Amino acid sequence: MAGLTIKQLEQKAAEIRRSVISSLEQAGSGHAAGSLGLADVMTALYLEVLNVKPDQPDWPERDMLVMSNGHLAPVLYAAMAEAGFLPKDELKTLRQLGSRLQGHPERQALPGLETTSGPLGSGLSQAAGMAYHLQYLSPDQHRFVYCLLGDGELDEGNIWEAAMFAAKYKLGQLTAIVDRNMIQIGGSTEDVMPLEDLRGKWQSFGWHVQEIDGHNIESIIEAMSMARAVTNQPSVVIAHTIPGKGV
Repeated sequence: MAGLTIKQLEQKAAEIRRSVISSLEQAGSGHAAGSLGLADVMTALYLEVLNVKPDQPDWPERDMLVMSNGHLAPVLYAAMAEAGFLPKDELKTLRQLGSRLQGHPERQALPGLETTSGPLGSGLSQAAGMAYHLQYLSPDQHRFVYCLLGDGELDEGNIWEAAMFAAKYKLGQLTAIVDRNMIQIGGSTEDVMPLEDLRGKWQSFGWHVQEIDGHNIESIIEAMSMARAVTNQPSVVIAHTIPGKGV
């Protein structure tokens, strides 16, 4: 759907939020606050940024998205439905027995998913491996890998191992997006395990860093464009979001 105006994208984000609320109500469980907070980022990615073909989910030239914070699957499914990967009516089957739309994304179940999300902290390693393949094993400079991270999962050491790996190999085709909503299951991120100076941490690991308003769709799109232009190091976009935004 590339070519939509910012106003149209904002309207799509509102539709995605409605879909999230409806599917969660139908399921009777799930993560609402983070899913709603990430709706603008997901709208920008699926309707403007990602080079994908919903009718050809395995298209060899596609960009790849890894959702490491897989508990926010409701907004992933809603965005994929808005983009045309699945019927919107199927969103009503979220978390139901036999559904393709489980509480965490399952690659084998739903075409268009690149990975199955498991333990928090694992996604950046997967995304870095994909980017390494694109850059060194099967060189293709026209494809990009994006990885969604929750700020709470930055407590995991695996994240920083992957960050070192990506910087060492100058994986310019990799962009991480941190959902900086300041909360995790145990409370405030800064109470559980302080993350600041977050920009400085990523910079010290050799990453190109941007900080944006995660609800400004124009800023999100511009940040992704700037990240793609950085070819000699991996990029991270710290997107400041509000849990439950839009309700």
